[in-house]
Amino acid sequence: MDFLVLFLLYVALVLIGVVMICVCSKTHYLKGLVRGGAQIFSYIIPECLQRAVLRLLHYLFHTQNYTFIILHLILQGMVYTEYTWEIFGYCQELEFSLYYLLLPYLLLIVNLIFFTLTCVTNPGTITKANELLFLQVYEFDEVMFPKNMSCSTCDLRKPARSKHCGVCNRCVHRFDHHCVWVNNCIGAWNARYFLIYLLTLTASAATLAIVSTGFLVQLVVVSDLYLETYVDDLGHFQVIDTVFLIQKQVGDIMLLYPRILEHASFKNVNILHNYNAVYHLRKYLFLTFPRIVFMLGFVVVLSFLLGGYLCFALYLVATNQTTNEWYKGDWAWHPHVAWPPSAEPRIYRNIHSHGLWSNLREIFLPAAAHYERKKK
Repeated sequence: MDFLVLFLLYVALVLIGVVMICVCSKTHYLKGLVRGGAQIFSYIIPECLQRAVLRLLHYLFHTQNYTFIILHLILQGMVYTEYTWEIFGYCQELEFSLYYLLLPYLLLIVNLIFFTLTCVTNPGTITKANELLFLQVYEFDEVMFPKNMSCSTCDLRKPARSKHCGVCNRCVHRFDHHCVWVNNCIGAWNARYFLIYLLTLTASAATLAIVSTGFLVQLVVVSDLYLETYVDDLGHFQVIDTVFLIQKQVGDIMLLYPRILEHASFKNVNILHNYNAVYHLRKYLFLTFPRIVFMLGFVVVLSFLLGGYLCFALYLVATNQTTNEWYKGDWAWHPHVAWPPSAEPRIYRNIHSHGLWSNLREIFLPAAAHYERKKK
């Protein structure tokens, strides 16, 4: 099967899977599917292997560890190493704008700053010392967040919009979710850092995808390869276009590179007149072109995934919701409250949204932090 078809199928399956998880996560279908799949695999996989997998999953997703932080930094380092080692130099030969090429590095610096801030900043841990302060910040809606509820683990009264995190083993003010990629909860005090981190990460992935695509397209244009012809499977002559170049498998594309170099019109003509330089450049491109294609595919998929999640995060910010509240938002009855049989169902409504600018101000200037500075 052609490379382009496989790649598009991969992107489609990933996106469909993410959408289905988001849609089913608010219903019981996902839990039912997971439970059914686990039962099927329990009959196939040996019990010892099942225990090992469960221990690994528990360690990765239910305990605080630095596995995903290390994985995050390794993936980011590999992508930027490939960009610096190959694409940056090629784009300079093609006289791309230097500002355009340096933009991914600027985004990387900003991203790492806010990544670090998200990791190390206290998300809003509720303690005996600040319990009364947090109880005054948000109004109780008596549906999702009723008054006089206590956390049995922390032995604290639960302020509105707070939740106990089983991973961090603490109650967090305005709890959004626990993010394994930063090994920290996302709460009132680090939500602004997380939002900027997510924004810059999405922008850097999209920028790398655009630069890499621009390089490959420009390489085809300057080589005049799109004016050449080839014989298709039916024996007909066809004009080589961009789709053909992408659609052919990597081995086929390699065979086209000598023609690309022979017809190339780089501004630095001395490179093409020097036989040794042409030979080494040709050999270098043969060895490295698959990595550029792989990196491009990776950042394109990543851009779609991060872009979708960023849109979701911005929607939550604009409507003053947390992920925890959005997930539980369809509850008509609070599970911990025994309502009288004659009472009408209490439908959850978002009472915390007060307009876009007020909601944004709450994210970037958390109320509790302001009160604490004023108290000091």
